[in-house]
Amino acid sequence: MLIHIVVWKYREDVGGDVRSKHVESLKALKGLVSGIHRFEIGTDVLHLDRSYHTGLVIAFEDRDALDAYTLHPEHMKVAGMGKEISAHVASVDFIV
Repeated sequence: MLIHIVVWKYREDVGGDVRSKHVESLKALKGLVSGIHRFEIGTDVLHLDRSYHTGLVIAFEDRDALDAYTLHPEHMKVAGMGKEISAHVASVDFIV
């Protein structure tokens, strides 16, 4: 199984409505491709200086499933939105 984690730190000028739209757009990707075993999205509850605003964890069956998700046009659209409204985006992918 391949775990895919992404976190977004939104720009200060990005309002709550745009942040919520981003989260809802991410949630809509849940059934995008086969090979997804777990799909979770959440917003930060601690609000620490080191915290990011939104996080995504997806467990993929294998690298092929991750690649299909990554290249899917709907994912690319939401990924572009995330980059546009964020001061920083970070990710990590690892096998368990």
